Amino acid sequence: MRTALGDAFISALVALGLFAPMVGLLTAPTDKGLVLIPRPMPVAAIVAAVFAARLAFLAWRARRPAARPGLRALAERATAATKYLGPGVLAFALVLPLLAGRYYIDLGILVLTYVMLGWGLNIVVGLAGLLDLGYAAFYAVGAYSYALIAQDFGLGFWTCLPLAGLFAALWGVMLGFPVLRLRGDYLAIVTLAFGEIIRVVITNWVSLTGGPNGISGIPRPTLFGLRFGASAGPGTFAGFFHLAPSPSQRVIFLYYVILGLALLTNWVTLRLRRLPLGRAWEALREDEVACRSLGINITTTKLTAFAMGAMFGGFAGAFFATRQGFISPESFTFMESATVLSIVVLGGLGSQLGVVLAALVMIGGSELSRSFADYRMLVFGLGLVAMMVLRPRGLVAGRTPTVTLGQPREIPAELLAEGRG
Repeated sequence: MRTALGDAFISALVALGLFAPMVGLLTAPTDKGLVLIPRPMPVAAIVAAVFAARLAFLAWRARRPAARPGLRALAERATAATKYLGPGVLAFALVLPLLAGRYYIDLGILVLTYVMLGWGLNIVVGLAGLLDLGYAAFYAVGAYSYALIAQDFGLGFWTCLPLAGLFAALWGVMLGFPVLRLRGDYLAIVTLAFGEIIRVVITNWVSLTGGPNGISGIPRPTLFGLRFGASAGPGTFAGFFHLAPSPSQRVIFLYYVILGLALLTNWVTLRLRRLPLGRAWEALREDEVACRSLGINITTTKLTAFAMGAMFGGFAGAFFATRQGFISPESFTFMESATVLSIVVLGGLGSQLGVVLAALVMIGGSELSRSFADYRMLVFGLGLVAMMVLRPRGLVAGRTPTVTLGQPREIPAELLAEGRG
């Protein structure tokens, strides 16, 4: 009991250090400028809540029962139910524009963009086991490649899309070469630095990227040459199909474009997992030394993982540029990389369905809870902490190798706690 109280007291001290400046001090404008108003009661309430929650968690962990066959069977049934969840989510995504309004279609476009980014990063982190904290760099390369090629050479979206992916894949290979011998924290630091280098370059190369002012007037995509506009003239979607022009037509078209790109990313990823290349990624994730001893080319395996993940990030960047019509360096900060990585980890490393569910929770949930103002991020953070405690492997654990030798074996809990599972 004394140990639990000491642990809870330390957690309360940490909470006091974190929330005292953020919650306990409120700035208010006056005639003499901004003044700080102390708010000790909210801080005391948060510290007391942290102390009680930590104490309750330690008591629950000490008294929780061992895994029983009934609970194990329930977990197996829940895992089997995910086979039907995927088609259900796909069917809902297909009919969403027919059932929802403009706001929810825009929200669906945003969620699908992060789903595509999550699936691309899942190749690098979930399948190959390479921690990448600079994934927003490939997102930016794809966006700026599309914007510059479309404006300077007058090419359309469907022509520039594969070019943006190829440019992003090239930068992925360029990142992969310096980090061939790095792993763990060192790999994370280098990828983080790479993402910041790309952001600094596009901010300061004013003659090419526009610098902090960004690039505006980016061309919109067309449907077989048919434009989406406010009129029903010749060469427009509304005029060709004899429809009344509406802004929602372009939004619905963009929704199905990103849905198709996301499904293409998912299909390619699933196919690659069953090919020798995908099996090499999984072997690299499990044990790099054993992978090398089996004769697998580590250099090629790592470079292909970075290139494939970067290519899908470039596709998503090109779509982001054509959807917004304007891009700037502020759209590709470290927070974008952290958000995508959180989606992959929260969903479950290597799980395609988990990425979808995590994107719905993180992106869709945060947008729908804007009415809670500043408290929504606090609730969101508490939800992530609860997930780490209850589901440390993510919403849908997906580290099962594609190919196994013999029958799968059950790993005891004590070995799993040591990181052997």
